[in-house]
Amino acid sequence: MAFRAVHAEWGTVFAHLPDLGCGQAWEAVWKARPAAPIACAECRHPMHAKTSYSGLRFFAHAPYAPDCEIARQGESEAHHLLKLELASAARDAGAHAELEVRAPDGSWRADVLAADPAGTWRMALEAQLSPITAADITARTERMREDGVTSCWFSDRPRPPWLGTVPSLRLATTENGVLVAEGLVKFAQGAWAAAPQVPVADFLRWVFSTKVAPHAPRCHLSYPQRQLAQVWTAPQYTAAEDTFLAEEEKRQREREEQRARYMAKAAKKRADTDQKNAVSRQAALKRATAAERDARRRNRGPAGERWQAQLMTRQGVQQALDHLAREHGIAATTGLSITDHRWAGGTPLIGEDGVPVAVFTLSPGWSTVRPVSCRRPVHRQLSPSGPPRSRSPLAGRTTGARTDPVCNVGARFSP
Repeated sequence: MAFRAVHAEWGTVFAHLPDLGCGQAWEAVWKARPAAPIACAECRHPMHAKTSYSGLRFFAHAPYAPDCEIARQGESEAHHLLKLELASAARDAGAHAELEVRAPDGSWRADVLAADPAGTWRMALEAQLSPITAADITARTERMREDGVTSCWFSDRPRPPWLGTVPSLRLATTENGVLVAEGLVKFAQGAWAAAPQVPVADFLRWVFSTKVAPHAPRCHLSYPQRQLAQVWTAPQYTAAEDTFLAEEEKRQREREEQRARYMAKAAKKRADTDQKNAVSRQAALKRATAAERDARRRNRGPAGERWQAQLMTRQGVQQALDHLAREHGIAATTGLSITDHRWAGGTPLIGEDGVPVAVFTLSPGWSTVRPVSCRRPVHRQLSPSGPPRSRSPLAGRTTGARTDPVCNVGARFSP
């Protein structure tokens, strides 16, 4: 189905125009005898004027037509009607509009070519109803752009997948006519929102006067709009997005600076606390060492040796000593200052240099070993019936977790 042909005397004729675009009546080519001398604009094969059952006027190739693009692809009635709507809207918007315009080298063909009467700009209005890939529609747009022709693609399908890939709009037919339904947006409250639906003629009038233009949004489109790569909007909304993003960047920078100040303050506080804790631990360790030294001085001789041997027989003590030697390379023995209040009833484990290294505590159902020196803190579990199970270091903090009868090595000494 074609809507354009070439008359031998009148030139190009258009089936949709009342005067065929040349001041002649439709009856001059439809059922005329002899047949009107009209031919295809592409292949120059003879054509006949016809009318569909719905009254749509068109041209059809005579039999034995060659393989030309119009004969091969044809055109649907819906596509033709949408082209007519776009051409009519372009004329209402003050532009000169012509259907089926080809590039001089044949590299592209515009469904409707709208132009400024003064010839300062040209814009292709493309009706796209059949499926097309994003790559194909982008390539066709680029070919026209290389010849100085901008474009806008239109579809009345519910969800054309290529919408937004190139400058494009979705249209909707209502009781008020054909309106722009998707692709025209405005910026408000930090997001792009759909603009009110407007007639196609009003939209084209804004485009021709540069009041709206294609834009690649950087903020999201609010629901229920789809996230489109390109939209149509007014320059003031583009400026509003730029202002919003600049302010948002400033707010983000201020938040990051505030967080950096907070982290620095927290790090300083932790460092001060760690320093105080280190001083406190060293002082406590000195007092514990002095208490153990005094206890050994008071319990010299065979009585002290028997007492220490008795302490070694306590449940879990030997296991704790073996653990210290195996895991940390610390040789230790039980301390004699067990009655000192700072051990809280536990058994002190003393290194070869006389400095306490851990405290072994045995309670019903669980047992712990807490280091009291400044050596690397470790939290480990020992089970009498199985291999040790490791846990992550506790960085100098006391653990209150209770487990099965095990030997836990923590990291803090309480004076």
